[in-house]
Amino acid sequence: MNALDVKGISKSYADHKALKNVSFEVPQQSIFGLLGPNGAGKTSLIRIINRITGPDDGEILFFGENLHPEHVNHIGYLPEERGLYKKMKVGEQSLYLAQLKGLSKQEARKRLQHWFERLEIGDWWNKKVEELSKGMAQKIQFVTTVMHEPKLLILDEPFSGFDPINAAIVRKEIMRLRDEGSTVILSTHNMGSVEEICDHIALINRSELVLNGEVDEVRERFNKNEYLLKFKGNAVAFANSLWTQFELIDKHSDEDIHECIIKLGEGKTLNDLLVTIAPEVEIREVRPHIPSMNDIFIKAVQTETMEA
Repeated sequence: MNALDVKGISKSYADHKALKNVSFEVPQQSIFGLLGPNGAGKTSLIRIINRITGPDDGEILFFGENLHPEHVNHIGYLPEERGLYKKMKVGEQSLYLAQLKGLSKQEARKRLQHWFERLEIGDWWNKKVEELSKGMAQKIQFVTTVMHEPKLLILDEPFSGFDPINAAIVRKEIMRLRDEGSTVILSTHNMGSVEEICDHIALINRSELVLNGEVDEVRERFNKNEYLLKFKGNAVAFANSLWTQFELIDKHSDEDIHECIIKLGEGKTLNDLLVTIAPEVEIREVRPHIPSMNDIFIKAVQTETMEA
């Protein structure tokens, strides 16, 4: 059983088609990257999952059941636009939000103390929100999103406002929550985080699903028979040896070590490449060049846009 089954979701606002027949599955206990450029339809889909609005067509199953209002109690949602009350104290506001999630004041205080200790923010309890930096406020909102232990977490740009150290802390907590049973939908433009922590992705562009699958499988799908090669020697002789059998995609040098990306010609193998260049240069390293998620994101969006 999946945590979510999104089936043929369509949504329009006046003359704007926000989503067009979008379908994908979110496996249980996974971190699922919901990706796409601005205006692609991600926020519309998130609003439908949270029952803030409804679809025009299609349905969503929540752990095998048709999505209904009670399921919202099992969802934790961190929106991109933050919403803390600036004049309230951190502890007072956190307790208030916890009780809105259905926790008793006693249980809320216990869980908040646990999280404040984990994230080393215990001395913020009596500070007003307006005294916090953007990153500090973001930590508070993260805590209030996860403290009721939801089955599904939806995190929209959760690393926004964090320095690298605190971003790494929150990434670690997201992975821990996944490992302890939570399912996480991560909406972000940070492709480095996607590559680091996501198990599966769905890419939406111009309201339609254009890419979907396990992260490793998607990266392999975009593998274009390219290799990263490091060598020492005459760069001109190296380039000439490639001739028409291989394509030099990219190249840069660091002192006397050259690094490049080579695409094999049709019918050519890695062994053919090595035999060709070995007489000309000293090979230091060779390995498959699998495109990054950032490369894949750009390629998929550009291709789909050109075909539209």
